[in-house]
Amino acid sequence: MSRVQLAMNVSNIDDAVEFYSKLFATEVAKRKPGYANFEIADPPLKLVLIEGVGGGTLNHLGVETTSAAEVVAAETRLSGDGLATTGVDDTVCCFAEKTETWVTDPDGAPWEFYVKTGDADQMANRVITDETTEVCCAP
Repeated sequence: MSRVQLAMNVSNIDDAVEFYSKLFATEVAKRKPGYANFEIADPPLKLVLIEGVGGGTLNHLGVETTSAAEVVAAETRLSGDGLATTGVDDTVCCFAEKTETWVTDPDGAPWEFYVKTGDADQMANRVITDETTEVCCAP
């Protein structure tokens, strides 16, 4: 079963974990410095919290799948429909090893289709930085 992922920027990871634990009556599934995620059963949601600049803003959206074949099928469908994708890639992002593809909506919101293939000890193997923000999850 797939589920929607919502990745949000938060200004204080501790406060956010406390709030979302109560909001969804669910304990945090993974916790690292400046990072947390929840695997919420009802509603089916993967909620990712990333501490940094721009608390309360969208980091990215996604669809977590159960297999790499589903990621490849999504990439094939999206590119076949004329959407620009990043292609399928094996990477490290959000303390997880993943197979993923990315697409950006008309307003610039990034979406990923991915399957987690393992855990990682680092936030990313590719980091995009500007003067104020460090982002791992971006197309």
